Amino acid sequence: MMLKDLREKVYCANMELPKKGLVVYTWGNVSGIDRDKGLIVIKPSGVEYEDLTPENLVIVDMDNNIVEGSLNPSSDTKTHVELYKSFPEVGGIVHTHSPHAVGWAQAGRDIPCYGTTQADYFYGSVPCTRNLTREEVEGDYELNTGKVIAETFRDRKLDPLAVPGVICRCHGPFTWGKDAAKAVYHAVVLEEVAKMAMYTLNVDHNASPAPEYVLDKHYLRKHGPNAYYGQGN
Repeated sequence: MMLKDLREKVYCANMELPKKGLVVYTWGNVSGIDRDKGLIVIKPSGVEYEDLTPENLVIVDMDNNIVEGSLNPSSDTKTHVELYKSFPEVGGIVHTHSPHAVGWAQAGRDIPCYGTTQADYFYGSVPCTRNLTREEVEGDYELNTGKVIAETFRDRKLDPLAVPGVICRCHGPFTWGKDAAKAVYHAVVLEEVAKMAMYTLNVDHNASPAPEYVLDKHYLRKHGPNAYYGQGN
């Protein structure tokens, strides 16, 4: 069996999704990549989490070919592959339909950074992509979803490490990180800040985002060369 260690890590990351309340039924998937080998381990399509094992995860290459596995890979595999190609620093990717993030996606709105919780993890708003065109949907929907995410970051000049997630218009969130576990961590954070932003607008529908200097302080105290949050930075 190939990539035993990565399989175990991706399995554990997938199993965190229902534990953290981010998925119901089979509405989510996690992948991880071995950059040296150019191989991706991903959840199989439509398999219930209670039936998931490290052994029934699927390995695909960067051309979406199945390298090992008897099951079909996630229907979102082409999106994952495209993101790995576009964001070479990324080592793990998560997709869910967590409800608060989906709410913003279905409204077609960025999640504004109203306070320090979001600023600790996302350097500014969480972007919402444009809708895919009819041609993009009917041509190669999952591949073009990845391309539109990459386009959003390119056009807005966003750093995918500083903004480790996105919401796809009328669809839902994708998050990523240095590995599968960190990608899940960011998925949990994204759902929480999406919820907080909704609460903020319920209190004051004219609420303004946090000042940029507050954003800078909270993001940079956890990230970058002069970070001092936590132990051993």
